[in-house]
Amino acid sequence: MDKSTFISGLNRAFSQNGISRMLTREAGEKFFLMTERLITENEKYNLTAIREPEKIIYLHLVDCALLSPLIPRGVAVVDIGCGAGFPSLPLAILRDDIKITALDATAKRTAYVKETAAMLRLENLTVVTGRAEDIVAGMRESFDIAVSRAVAEMRIMSELALPFVRVGGQLLAMKGNRGKYELSDAKRAIAMLGGRGGECLDIKISAPGEVIEHTVIRVRKETKTPAGYPRAYAQISKKPL
Repeated sequence: MDKSTFISGLNRAFSQNGISRMLTREAGEKFFLMTERLITENEKYNLTAIREPEKIIYLHLVDCALLSPLIPRGVAVVDIGCGAGFPSLPLAILRDDIKITALDATAKRTAYVKETAAMLRLENLTVVTGRAEDIVAGMRESFDIAVSRAVAEMRIMSELALPFVRVGGQLLAMKGNRGKYELSDAKRAIAMLGGRGGECLDIKISAPGEVIEHTVIRVRKETKTPAGYPRAYAQISKKPL
C-alpha cells in the first residue's frame, strides 16, 4: 500500500465529509499504519470483508469519524462488540480527550485490537475480552457513553449495552439504513432498561460516485437499569424484550 496515495485519499475523504478539521498529520500517520496492519493481518484474524484501501477509508474510517461529534469531551466510552476495533480504534486516534474500553468476546479479535493499540501508542484505549453480559458486574453503570457498530438488533443491543451506561449517559448504536425500524421495535426494551425514547440520526458518507446512508440510534439513560438485566445471552437472543 503506497503511503502517499493513502494519505492523499484520506485527506480527500475527510474533506468531502466536512470533518477535515479532525485529521491532524499525526492522526493520518496512525490511520495509515492501522490500515496497513488491518490488510496484512486480515486473513489471520478474519477482521473485515473490506480489503481495498479506498473502501476502508470511507466505510470504516470516515464512518467511525462521523460518530465523534456526538461524543462529548472528556468522557468514558465503552465499545460493545468491538470486533476489529471499529469504532474504538479510529475514535482513540482522533480523540485523545476520551478514555475508551473496547470489549469483545472473541479473544483473537481483542488480541488484534490490543496489539494495534500498542503499536499506535494509544494510551487512551483499554481492551477487555469477555461477553458483555458476563463482565458487566464489574463495570456496571461506569461509562458515560456506550457505542456499538452493527453488533445486534436494537432490542438485544439495548440489553447488552445500557447496563454499562450511568444515568445521564447515552447509547450510540451505529446501524445500517434500517435503524428507524429497529428503534421502533425496541421502544419497550429501552424503557424497561432505563433508557428514554431514542432518536434515529441520519449519517451520510460522501464517497466517489455515491452517498452511503447509515443511521445512529441515540438513547439517553434516564434511570438505573434493573438488577436482573442483562440476562444470559441465550435468554436475550431467544426472547428479546
